[in-house]
Amino acid sequence: MREIRVNLTEKSYPIYIEEGLISNIGAEIKNIYKNKKVAIITDKNVDNFYGEKVKASLENNGFLVLKVVLEPGEKSKSIETLLRVYDELLDFEITRGDLIIALGGGVIGDLTGFAAATLLRGVPFIQIPTSLLAQIDSSIGGKVAVDLPKGKNLVGSFYHPEAVFIDPKMLNTLDERFFYDGMAEVIKYGCIKDKELFNNLLAYENKEELMQNMDYIIYTCCSIKKEIVEIDEKDTGDRMLLNFGHTIGHAIEKYFNYEAYTHGEAVALGMYAITKKSEEMSITKKGSSELIKEILKKYNLQYEIQLKDKEKILKTIALDKKSKGNHISLVLIKDIGESYLHKLPKEMVTDFI
Repeated sequence: MREIRVNLTEKSYPIYIEEGLISNIGAEIKNIYKNKKVAIITDKNVDNFYGEKVKASLENNGFLVLKVVLEPGEKSKSIETLLRVYDELLDFEITRGDLIIALGGGVIGDLTGFAAATLLRGVPFIQIPTSLLAQIDSSIGGKVAVDLPKGKNLVGSFYHPEAVFIDPKMLNTLDERFFYDGMAEVIKYGCIKDKELFNNLLAYENKEELMQNMDYIIYTCCSIKKEIVEIDEKDTGDRMLLNFGHTIGHAIEKYFNYEAYTHGEAVALGMYAITKKSEEMSITKKGSSELIKEILKKYNLQYEIQLKDKEKILKTIALDKKSKGNHISLVLIKDIGESYLHKLPKEMVTDFI
């Protein structure tokens, strides 16, 4: 079993990575949690594969278990769904000494984490990420949130899990589209911090070879995120680098009401658009956008899009958390594997779309 420890000033926690880990999850949790009540928050898609398996493993280890099953998709990351989760947890008579498990992808992790952070002023929780995107990114670092009609993650907090349990074998049941959705975030890590990872991704000949190296990929991405989070837990400096492609990506998601593009697909569009423009401005090495285009195509990700209403995009970007006053900090790359923050007047952001 690979282990990474996230070391923060006020809290540290482990990330465990092992194939088949989910089969023994009850015993693993018993090693770190001594009370009886456990609430699992998941969605219908994940529940079909893993819900009863996780519940049974916990019950076989002496836990009293509640399972809350939500609708899949970004629209569940809402205030309305959050209220329902609060109600079910309170009906279960959960206390601050009990445990909540987020079993699912990024939506479930963000929503569950925010519910855990705010209910009773804080209930411990554990992340069991089931999607590639969640395994390498959203389950680590303590960002928890729900969406508002005006945009993504506008109500949120920093609340770290007690542990993260990652089983790469769970990716075998992931829908192809959402597997490649997660690959967009893997590519992002290569772009911002690890040229070797980027080049390895370009070199893999097929999905079989990619999957043979998935332990290395997950471990590498988690290690990069851990190092950045330890430097900048509250997202005021270096941690913003993790948002490469996200400013435009989030705006594209909102533009299409979260229905046309997944998060990773939108981020892929954002990474290419912003790099193509920064290359034209001679602040990114020539050929970088072509490399990004090549790798996005290799992993079934769209790289270009036409948006008619750029004012609508600009209004969404104005609400971005990296926006301060009349400026916004965009994440750009000097070269593959080398990223930095570039301060830009908001009115110039549409030039990057």
